[in-house]
Amino acid sequence: MKRFVRSAWALAIAGAFVAPTMAAAQANKPVVAVLSFDNNSIGKDHADYDGVGKGLQDFLTNDLVTNNTFTVVDRDRIQQVLKEQDLAKQGSIDPQTAVRIGKILGAQYMITGGFMSDGRGKVVATARAINVETTQITNPQKVTGSADDVLGLIAQLSTKVSSDMKLPAMKHDMGMGNMDMGGMHETKPAAAKPAETKSAPQVKMDLRTAMLYSKALDAQDAGDSTKATELFSQVLAKFPDYTPARQHLAKVSGSSGD
Repeated sequence: MKRFVRSAWALAIAGAFVAPTMAAAQANKPVVAVLSFDNNSIGKDHADYDGVGKGLQDFLTNDLVTNNTFTVVDRDRIQQVLKEQDLAKQGSIDPQTAVRIGKILGAQYMITGGFMSDGRGKVVATARAINVETTQITNPQKVTGSADDVLGLIAQLSTKVSSDMKLPAMKHDMGMGNMDMGGMHETKPAAAKPAETKSAPQVKMDLRTAMLYSKALDAQDAGDSTKATELFSQVLAKFPDYTPARQHLAKVSGSSGD
């Protein structure tokens, strides 16, 4: 009897890990991971935008999660792998390294992007996909917007990634041994969202605040909870309705929040 109980318990534990993996494999959705954006700005103020890429990565990841096109790798999981591979402090990730990271994550496509400010109120964001299996770089996308509405710019880019990028789902066997399904966001159809989510006001975040948000993420990734708490609080003082900032603040401050 004891042997039966132990066997049943072992099977239950195994099933808890296998079921999510199988569910993702059967969902027939491509698994994507978004890397930090490169700063492609030019001119004497180029360095002023060096930190904004991490914020844009988080913005695009959050936006992609809200549609039913992809299964999206959590940014925290990507950061964990970068640390494990001693790449956390590296700026730009080359395509070969992106492919290696993708295999560890169990991602089928790595989304890389670039950002450029003209210093006069206009910003440009670009994105492209790297096929982890073939290493091919495809689907270049480009959007232009106002520095006063960075989230709107990323929403445009997210739409292009979701609708214009041709990213078919593949057999889910790459990196399966290393895949952490706890670091995946299974996207859900927009129709499944609560009505209040649809009617929520669109947050318009300016470039300066986006850079502040990026610095907060950087502090969080570095384990500096005090600084991260301070910076996320500053972002929320300007944009109290920006839920991701509130969620990050709850995480670094040790409290619970929605």
